[in-house]
Amino acid sequence: QVQLVESGGGTVQPGGSLSLSCAASGSIFSRNTMGWYRQAPGRGRELVARIPYGGLPNYADSVKGRFRISRNYANKTVYLQMNNLQLADTAVYYCNLLFGTANYWGQGTQVTVST
Repeated sequence: QVQLVESGGGTVQPGGSLSLSCAASGSIFSRNTMGWYRQAPGRGRELVARIPYGGLPNYADSVKGRFRISRNYANKTVYLQMNNLQLADTAVYYCNLLFGTANYWGQGTQVTVST
């Protein structure tokens, strides 16, 4: 079983920054893809950014140039640095780990951008 524990998030004003982290534990194969998704009220879950093992990250168009995903292979952690946050970034952010057909999710952490 795989567990994903997220931390970070909170409330920030437009233009501010927040960072998220997600630590994976359990039976993890290293050649996986880790990433972040988000779900705003009344909307479906959407990809924010993901980074495959040893590969390059890819981002949703809405966050390109503002968000940066990175991962630490030694401590099985993925990070999301979010800069210049906008009202539309308000959502619950979920960590994700994908290996083959196995798909794991964190519990979610709230990010609120508010004036």
